[in-house]
Amino acid sequence: MVVMALWAKMVTDALPPSAPPLARLTCEKYHAMIRLGVLGENDQLELINGYLVTKMSIGSLHSAVRSRLEQLLIRLLPESLLVRGQEPITIHDYSEPEPDIAVVRFREDFYSGAHPEPQDLLIVIEVADTSLAFDRDAKMPLYASSGIPEAWLVDLNLKTITIYTQPEGAVYTHQEIFGPGATIPLYQFGEAQLVLRDLGF
Repeated sequence: MVVMALWAKMVTDALPPSAPPLARLTCEKYHAMIRLGVLGENDQLELINGYLVTKMSIGSLHSAVRSRLEQLLIRLLPESLLVRGQEPITIHDYSEPEPDIAVVRFREDFYSGAHPEPQDLLIVIEVADTSLAFDRDAKMPLYASSGIPEAWLVDLNLKTITIYTQPEGAVYTHQEIFGPGATIPLYQFGEAQLVLRDLGF
């Protein structure tokens, strides 16, 4: 995939010329490390294109906006969907990110047997302040490359939400930015609308 090649180049370009080649982790190996206790919940990591990436610490504003957004979506969206907060999704053999919120198709087992995969996902949402560049430049292309139809980037600094749609390759070809006081139509779900002031924007 294009996004995997670009990510690998970003990582390897930061290494000195004499550095040995990096070994990328698969999701299977990543899960084995968790089962064996090599990695734990306190490590705050997610697997992106075969590399373990440290998740940014979450401040009080980030936590509040994420929680408000999750509760609003639960109220607005049909019961045939699940709204999951900060839970893993499996993109491909080398990526298991943990978006702040994911809207997924309902399953009676609540995905107890395996994490949601691209065909299960309707919306992924990242809430960002210090992690904005990484979420925009690494995660959005990753989500687009897997065909997830819609991704949101909540910018806590500018108090905006950018909605990315129409994925082609590693790019969302359509972007729409909503600022403070705006109303976001939830196109995939009939007449439902999200009012940004309900998030404190």
